[in-house]
Parts: sequence; structure tokens; C-alpha cells
Amino acid sequence: MRAFTQLPRPVLVLEALGGIVVVLALLTLHEMLPLPPPFTGKLAATLMIFFGIALMLPAAIVMMWRTAKAMAPDLFNTRRSLTKKKGDSHDADH
Repeated sequence: MRAFTQLPRPVLVLEALGGIVVVLALLTLHEMLPLPPPFTGKLAATLMIFFGIALMLPAAIVMMWRTAKAMAPDLFNTRRSLTKKKGDSHDADH
């Protein structure tokens, strides 16, 4: 996925850390990975899942922002100016 690799480096790092935290939480919840006492239990796993999702949100926001800019350039004033004049159309419908 080319668009995903064009994200800023800090956003990619946060995305990776969020994924790691979510995987650790799920492994801890199913008792496949023993962690120190403050990180064991259902409450800690739930908090780690929410924290991991929060770490992944910046990447989702950046991707949604770029998609919105690509789909509706008029809303963001990024439309390229045309070199032709408005009335200089040689289309048969005009």
C-alpha cells in the first residue's frame, strides 16, 4: 500500500507501537504471555487495548484528511488554477 508508506515517520511509529500494545494486551488476556503484576488481569488488558487504539488514531486521522483533500479539493482551496479563461471553452455544449 503506497499511501500508507507515505505517512510521516512519527505517525508510523505510533501506529506500530499501538499495534504492539494491542497484541500484548490480547496475549495477556488469553494468558499466553506472562507480564508483571500491574499489567495482568482484565482491567489492565482493557486499558492496554484502549491505549493501543489511541496510539493508532493519528494514522487514521492523517489518512482520512488526505482522502478528504483528494476527494473534495474545493473544500480545502487546493484546486489547481486552470490556464484557460472561464469563457474560453471550445466545447460543443457551450
